[in-house]
Amino acid sequence: MRLTRRLGLVLPLLGLAPAAHAQGMPQLNFSTPLTLAQVVWGALIFLALYLLLSRWALPKATTVLEKRASTIAGDLEAARMAMAQADGAVAELTAATAKARAEAQAAVNQAADQAKQAAAAQAAALNEKLEARLSEAETQIEQARASAMASVHQVASETAATVFARLTGQSPDPGRLEAAVGAALAARSR
Repeated sequence: MRLTRRLGLVLPLLGLAPAAHAQGMPQLNFSTPLTLAQVVWGALIFLALYLLLSRWALPKATTVLEKRASTIAGDLEAARMAMAQADGAVAELTAATAKARAEAQAAVNQAADQAKQAAAAQAAALNEKLEARLSEAETQIEQARASAMASVHQVASETAATVFARLTGQSPDPGRLEAAVGAALAARSR
C-alpha cells in the first residue's frame, strides 16, 4: 500500500498519468519535460563524448596504429633487405663453391697429368736403362758365346785328338782333325 501511494505521488510529477499509457509509448512522448530533458542531456553527453573521443582518444589511437603500421612496414622492409642480402650471399657462396670445385678439379687434373708425365718419363728412363743393360747383356752373351765357341772348337779338337789317340793309339792328322771338328760344329750351329 505504501508503494502504491508513493507511485501515485511520483507519477504525476513525472507527467505520467494513467491516461498516458493509452496514448502510446511514454518514452517517446516529447510533450513531457522529463523526456525532453533526457533527450537534451543525452545529446550533450553524446556530443561531449564525441568531442572527447575525436579530439583526444582517437588521435592517440590513430598515432599508435600508424606507429605500429610504420614499425611493421620497417620490419618487413628490413626483412626483405636481409632476405635479399642472404640470397646474394647464397649466390656468392654457390659461385665460390663452384669456382673452388673447378679450381680443385683443374689442380687434380694438372697433378694427374704431371704424375702421368713423370711416370712416362720414369718409364722411358727405365726402358732406356733396361735397353742399355739388355744391349750390354746381349753383347756380353755374344762375347761369351764367341769365347765359348772358340773354346768349344779348341776343346773339341783336343778331345777329339785325345779320343782318337786312345782308340787308335796314333796321333791324328791336325788338318783332318780341324776339318772334321769344324764340320761337326757347323752342322750343330745350324
